[in-house]
Amino acid sequence: MPDPTVRRRIAIAIGDPNGIGPEIALKAAVEHIRSASLQPVLVGDVPVIAAYRSMLGITAPLAPYDAAGLDAIAVADVMALESQHFEPGKMCPEAGRATIEYAKGAVLLAQSGAVEAIVGCPQSETAINLAGIAFSGYPPLIADLTQTPRDRVFMMLAAAGLRITHCTLHESVTTAIGRLTPDLVVAAAQATNSALKRLGIAAPRIAICGINPHAGEEGLFGDDDERITKPAVARLKQGGLDVSGPAGADLMISERRHDAYVVPFHDQGHIPIKLLSPRRASALAIGTPVLFSSVGHGCAYDIAGKGVAEHVSVMETLALLASM
Repeated sequence: MPDPTVRRRIAIAIGDPNGIGPEIALKAAVEHIRSASLQPVLVGDVPVIAAYRSMLGITAPLAPYDAAGLDAIAVADVMALESQHFEPGKMCPEAGRATIEYAKGAVLLAQSGAVEAIVGCPQSETAINLAGIAFSGYPPLIADLTQTPRDRVFMMLAAAGLRITHCTLHESVTTAIGRLTPDLVVAAAQATNSALKRLGIAAPRIAICGINPHAGEEGLFGDDDERITKPAVARLKQGGLDVSGPAGADLMISERRHDAYVVPFHDQGHIPIKLLSPRRASALAIGTPVLFSSVGHGCAYDIAGKGVAEHVSVMETLALLASM
């Protein structure tokens, strides 16, 4: 367990500068002013952070992360956005490109040992792709930045005591089915097992959810589970993991008998998490050498720059990472 007497640094990449990311990052950092145990480090353009500091009436000064005391907000300046493109509420490729630079800066801090973990604030996949950067979510990006194979990095959504790992993420169902293999399911379960142990669960119990309804009903609803999830479960059991399934995701998740659930597709995991906790989920990138978690909601351009965005998701993600 973490040493409670040590002040831990956790980077917060501010996400899309024209979304609510800078606001909720700054509000979370203010919550930890004078904290003896945790020091958030805001990673982004300092002029953007300073504009929100002024708008919100925050009096605590900004200071470089390696010189910030208990009375200051620690920042790591990433000069990625020209001032004319800072326009809260507007989606644009320049802001998308800056989002990636903030994440890169945070990963460099983690790799150098300056911070112990990273929170990623909301990003716009559309804005990033408009910038000419192929992007389908933070986990593949963190994989690339840490030289980790993409098929060994997964998203685990966590909220309300529920943890769900996704074998595939932001892609069409047709593409996802084409990528699903026993190897991929095994890798997702192994990454989940390691992440649960880092969360303090000594003997994780993991459920493997089926691809088709009722996990195919012995082939009645398709043979995908016969070919993919059943062999994966057999291999995981042979490897000593405590796994159950495959069974229908609706049944397994509703019973809540496991520490985590591995699902084949995006919506199988996102729907139950967001029903239980629509704005408070954390999205851990598991399988990477750095601890990274984004928040489980979007940029909310409609309220960006208005000072009304809730920062509870950042607070809970900070607490999650600090516990690992």
